[in-house]
Amino acid sequence: MTGPDLTTFIAGLPKAELHVHHVGSASPRIVADLVARHPSPTVPADPEGLREFFTFTDFAHFIDVYLAVVDLVRTPEDVRLLTYEVAKDLAAQQVRYAELTMTPYTSVRRGIPIEAYAEAIEDARRAAERDHGIVLRWIYDIPGEAGLESADATIGYAERHAPDALVGFGLGGPEIGVPRPQFAPHFARARAAGLHSVPHSGESTGPDTVWDAIRDLGAERIGHGIAAAQDPALVAYLAEHRIPLEISPTSNLATRVVERIEDHPVRALRDAGVIVTINSDDPPMFNTTLNAEYATAARLLELDEAGLAQLATTAVDVSFAPDDVKTRVRGEIADYLARFRTTPGR
Repeated sequence: MTGPDLTTFIAGLPKAELHVHHVGSASPRIVADLVARHPSPTVPADPEGLREFFTFTDFAHFIDVYLAVVDLVRTPEDVRLLTYEVAKDLAAQQVRYAELTMTPYTSVRRGIPIEAYAEAIEDARRAAERDHGIVLRWIYDIPGEAGLESADATIGYAERHAPDALVGFGLGGPEIGVPRPQFAPHFARARAAGLHSVPHSGESTGPDTVWDAIRDLGAERIGHGIAAAQDPALVAYLAEHRIPLEISPTSNLATRVVERIEDHPVRALRDAGVIVTINSDDPPMFNTTLNAEYATAARLLELDEAGLAQLATTAVDVSFAPDDVKTRVRGEIADYLARFRTTPGR
């Protein structure tokens, strides 16, 4: 178990968050506010009702719940509020840098012009950095359940209306029935536009979707990717080519893609030389935080303070942050570890 010292250490550790969804980070407080603005027949406004609402039976149920919350974000003001509040919550956990996965297609389809969407998230980004010291970057995400229409639209947004902080291009939503190769032209255009390829794969399906993400989408990092553990050749490839996995243990448990946290393959992957980062995915929906995910990783990987500091540094290293931000946050992690180790009474 994680002891008090380790919990305290994690709470103050400077961190980077690489796999966290914009709408999926709406806390119960924010969701209640959005329901008050836009009453919903499916989303409860009270905290107890929301806790029950966010109890998933399987991955498909999670997608249904997620889309119900998406439907509450209907105006540019909603987008700006959500973005700023998510950044504020991350900064409170000592997150210095975060790449938020954004799904502009769902907002545009609900009537928000892409220009207003981009302006809202950029305004929130600048305010969050000014007020809370957190640096944000965006990953535009194809919602796989919406098919090629959403892919065509999303790459168009990235090419013609890219916000200043856009750094990556992703693919989320369900994997079953959504073949990765069909999106190859969209990812080729994204890479040609200078964006990094970061699709989800190998979460609720097998290792073949991870291979597809690498071969057809040019993946530089893999969202989740835990099914890779089933294929020794794929594990060796990920390790050799240093393709990191963005792992979110509690998410995998909540969506029932692993039955028990003790069965999670993160340690086997790490021990085989695969680069792993720890992330929170959709934290309020899964009743977790990035700090809680680091505590889970400490147990699963048997990490001490130095190991946790290295885990945080790895996330910084494989991020798409500007070099000066990487240098600063690496330094903050090293300084924090040194101070913690020399604290009187320890």
